[in-house]
Amino acid sequence: MTDSHVPPPELPEAEEGQERQHRRIKSFVMRAGRMTEGQQRGLDQGRPLFVLPLADAPVDFDQVFGRSAPRTLEIGFGMGHSLLEMAAAAPDQDFIGVEVHYPGVGALLNGVLTQGLTNVRVYDCDAIEVLNRCIADNSLDRLMLFFPDPWHKSRHHKRRIVQPEFAELVRSKLKVGGVLHMATDWEPYAEYMLEVMHVAPGYRNLAEDGKCVPRPAERPITKFERRGERLGHGVWDLKFEKQD
Repeated sequence: MTDSHVPPPELPEAEEGQERQHRRIKSFVMRAGRMTEGQQRGLDQGRPLFVLPLADAPVDFDQVFGRSAPRTLEIGFGMGHSLLEMAAAAPDQDFIGVEVHYPGVGALLNGVLTQGLTNVRVYDCDAIEVLNRCIADNSLDRLMLFFPDPWHKSRHHKRRIVQPEFAELVRSKLKVGGVLHMATDWEPYAEYMLEVMHVAPGYRNLAEDGKCVPRPAERPITKFERRGERLGHGVWDLKFEKQD
């Protein structure tokens, strides 16, 4: 998941006669975290095997994985529990995870090593850079964005990863028939996602009512989600298929 707990500092107001300096929106906010022994093992032993560097040209993932297979990219996999479960359940598919939180990267890699999985690769850098530099156009079967930071305050909405430009970038990387699958536990953000996607060209909403789909069986339920259900919180899943 791409949620962040430490918002960046506010930019100072521009003085008269000066323009505010704009910074490129990133898909994350870096967080510090303490490493467990297992997470450190994952980084030490798994990073040389499974973490990919940013490339200057689209990567040949058939060569990386040694086969041609359906391919999923997840932005912000958090501690990696869902991605690990999906990869283990679908050995005939390949999974590419993107996460900047090193304890999460270490936890996922530790799981990959423990379970002996070969169908997972990881980027530990900004997802927008990965999409722009490493992913070929029309190459992904699915892109997943689960529980991104909703940036609740109106003045922070510009920091949300789901923007028209993001929808267009993702569409360029999906195959025709490929699916953008998003999930959030904050209903106003789900409504905002729908607003963005309904005007994004080249997509079809897979929900029968034109809103959200029932929770897909392929998306594992996390501990975070189970706790939310006990507290009466909802989760909204959105699926949009690339048409052309």
